[in-house]
Amino acid sequence: MSEQPKGIILEIRAGTGGDEAALFAMDLYKMYSRFAQNRGWGQSLIDSSSSSVGGFKEIALEINSPSAYNLLRNEGGVHRVQRIPKTEKNGRIHTSTATVAVLPKVEASEIKINPADLEITTARSGGPGGQNVNKVETAVRVRHIPSGIVVLSRTQRSQGQNKEKALEILRSKIYEIQQSQQTESLDLKRREQIKGAERSDKIRTYNFPQDRITDHRIGKSWHNLEAILDGKLDAIIKAFLNKQEN
Repeated sequence: MSEQPKGIILEIRAGTGGDEAALFAMDLYKMYSRFAQNRGWGQSLIDSSSSSVGGFKEIALEINSPSAYNLLRNEGGVHRVQRIPKTEKNGRIHTSTATVAVLPKVEASEIKINPADLEITTARSGGPGGQNVNKVETAVRVRHIPSGIVVLSRTQRSQGQNKEKALEILRSKIYEIQQSQQTESLDLKRREQIKGAERSDKIRTYNFPQDRITDHRIGKSWHNLEAILDGKLDAIIKAFLNKQEN
């Protein structure tokens, strides 16, 4: 990439832990969304899949700011939560995970995709946009045949807008493959970020009973989880960047 990316694609997926993992994925989405909002960054929802309990099985968010990649690129990995679910009658602490992947937005001029390498299909969206959204096929699914990467976009109002958004995500993922010099279906960097979403594969732990968040990569902890989940990530991000510079 010739210059700082103009934004990022942030993907969050529920990992180990069932319904509680989906609720935690929603918490992480709100945290990053509010962090972006507090900084005045533009953002838009690309795609989401809700769980039966109100959380997210997965959600993809676009954040538009030249500062976003530098500040949030270290957020990629497995995030672990320890708390007592609301449905837990015996007061037992449950451990769940969610994964975060941070992909830089890539301009069309930087990544050339052969149209013959694309398999594009449409479907009824079922997302926001009014009553007509379920009557026309606005959702777009793009499969990049050489790599096997599949991207779905269904939150935009038109098929053309969803296709454009899907291709934008695809460019970011292909860029990551090229950067990692990989030819597998998913790039090495992204797979390293999300790993297998097992409880032991963690970069950060959110411990509710102790009101503490710990980043295991730099061995540092902070308190006031409620404020952090409300988007106040500045101290954590600053500490990580300082650690990298030293």
